[in-house]
Amino acid sequence: MTAKQASPEMALISESVENATARIRFFRVAYGATGNQLMGRPEVVSVLKDLAKGSRLTYDWIPQDPMPRAQVRLVFLGLQCVETAMPFGGNVTMRVENDRWHLQATAEKLNLEEDLWNNIEGAANNAPVSPAQVQFALLPLLTAEMGRKLSIEVTETTIELQF
Repeated sequence: MTAKQASPEMALISESVENATARIRFFRVAYGATGNQLMGRPEVVSVLKDLAKGSRLTYDWIPQDPMPRAQVRLVFLGLQCVETAMPFGGNVTMRVENDRWHLQATAEKLNLEEDLWNNIEGAANNAPVSPAQVQFALLPLLTAEMGRKLSIEVTETTIELQF
């Protein structure tokens, strides 16, 4: 059976494998070692493009130059945070201006878990963070470790993270 003649079941399995592979590539950047490596635009855009397949989210990576992997790591952790607030989909634009990152997430409807977002802003609360929400604990720690200040602006349809 050729690829063009694959059964619907095999096509579904293939799509699932592609989605899992995209998530693994994303997680390697978000949770892997950073070192002093640079990540080129084609590599970052490829990860985001594969991540968007079969998703309700779209991603716009604006930087044209290679970026330090440690910074891309922060962006990907921030991306994971804003994704949780966009259950019905939306768009996330990632840009850097004067060495300060801006992640702007836009959706028709946002659903923010207040305790998790308070964790990011450093508000003292005892909200438990599950393994699926670890990005909310890591983002402020790694941002501070890199000497950056994390700020958040939320409107009815947008979330903007800056660091």
